[in-house]
Amino acid sequence: MRLAVRYLAYPLVIGIVFIGAVTLAASPGATIALPVLTLAGALAVGGLERLSPYQRAWTKNHGDLLADIQYNAMGAVLIQASVHFVYPLSTTALSLGLWPSTWPLWASVVGAGVIIDFGLYWMHRWSHRSALLWRFHQPHHSPERLYWLNGERRHLVSALLLATPGLAAVALLGAPQAALAAWFAILPVHLAFQHANIDYTLGPFRRLLGVAEMHRWHHKRDYEDAQVNFGEVFLVWDWLFGSLHDASEKIESADLGLSDATYPKGFFAQHAAPFDPRR
Repeated sequence: MRLAVRYLAYPLVIGIVFIGAVTLAASPGATIALPVLTLAGALAVGGLERLSPYQRAWTKNHGDLLADIQYNAMGAVLIQASVHFVYPLSTTALSLGLWPSTWPLWASVVGAGVIIDFGLYWMHRWSHRSALLWRFHQPHHSPERLYWLNGERRHLVSALLLATPGLAAVALLGAPQAALAAWFAILPVHLAFQHANIDYTLGPFRRLLGVAEMHRWHHKRDYEDAQVNFGEVFLVWDWLFGSLHDASEKIESADLGLSDATYPKGFFAQHAAPFDPRR
């Protein structure tokens, strides 16, 4: 079983979610079906953690579970608001109608995903270079373990800043709303895998996708000021812009978190922390 999880977990779950999202995105019941698909995919990741954990110490609550549930709830609300309210208004106001109308939906999903991911890469990297933006990005790096729920741990301000450039670009090009809805159904499942406490690998393909074995380096306490592997889904940006890092060492339980041991753990306290002049 552990061998099957190690080599098949990511491609099997993400493959099913991708096919399901593309199939459901243009259907009349997409508004309900896509969030259900995302939830099912994320729960599958959580279940796989129990079957084959990367670090057994990370399977226990580190005082972060409640905050992560709250962050995930906020993230789900932001995604639905973006897809069903913000994006239609944005395309009405901004669209230049340049998106290829002959593309099948799956190609539009991938195309929109690449553009959104490019924006996320640069905003993510800037969040580590700018002292002001780092204050809002710190909550994401505060956990001392990596597991399926903390992929959505983002301060509200940081979440909005990270997503805005990519969303504006696809709205300007006029990508179909169904493509955005499908991508935003797939992305949270990928982020669950990216932070998952699962002993899995993509072998040589790990350098193409931002999966856990590459993303764990991004959360090392030693790299707090200038981290690596910023790509949310695709690591091609890290290849192109010199921020890729890979090594054979295992990330240990004590390697993660912030150097500030007093940084708050709660959802509301972390939202207040960037505005605290004492920090």
